[in-house]
Amino acid sequence: MRLLLAEDELALSKALTAILERNNYSVDTAYDGQEALEYLEADNYDGVILDIMMPKVDGITVLKEIRKKGNLIPVLLLTAKSEVDDKVLGLDAGANDYLTKPFNSRELLARIRAMTRTQTSQTNSQLKFGNVTLDRATYELSTSSGAYRLANKEFQMMELLMSNPKKLISTERFMEKIWGYDSEAELNVVWVYISYLRKKLTALHANIQIKATRNAGYSLEEIV
Repeated sequence: MRLLLAEDELALSKALTAILERNNYSVDTAYDGQEALEYLEADNYDGVILDIMMPKVDGITVLKEIRKKGNLIPVLLLTAKSEVDDKVLGLDAGANDYLTKPFNSRELLARIRAMTRTQTSQTNSQLKFGNVTLDRATYELSTSSGAYRLANKEFQMMELLMSNPKKLISTERFMEKIWGYDSEAELNVVWVYISYLRKKLTALHANIQIKATRNAGYSLEEIV
């Protein structure tokens, strides 16, 4: 399940990202409201964790903007304020829930599960290409020959490939989306994970393959 975390406090953002990834969520991070709007315009997410007090564009305005465009993505508001008026303002703007800082990580995870539960049941949690299925709810990659439960980054890479079949995805894009801008990981880590996924696809007798295009990136193609 993919989440967008919009939180301008860097230390808190990193801590929340670590917690969410340990619980098998795929997380993109934005550090101001304008960046959050750009992420939401460019990509699809299963939920948004949105801080109210952010630079450039505040969280309430972000929420109003996406609702005005008909985007019904589940939104959890984070706020340092505990006044009832702020909570009412957020809920009236279209938020699904809110949490007042500081909060317990278990409560955060419970709120995320609750707000995305209906959304998950309403949308197809499975991606399919060729004879391969990727289940976003269970992280399971399968064919009629068997199944593997993918590790977090394996899942994120396979999800990106299966969401964009036959489209070229650069190594830099994998790094940006999965490891993040400030990662110290080497570029060759992408090749390592591609290798893991190729072995699993071969073992599952998949009729699709991850094709490498020299100096350009990778694409998911059907085996002819």
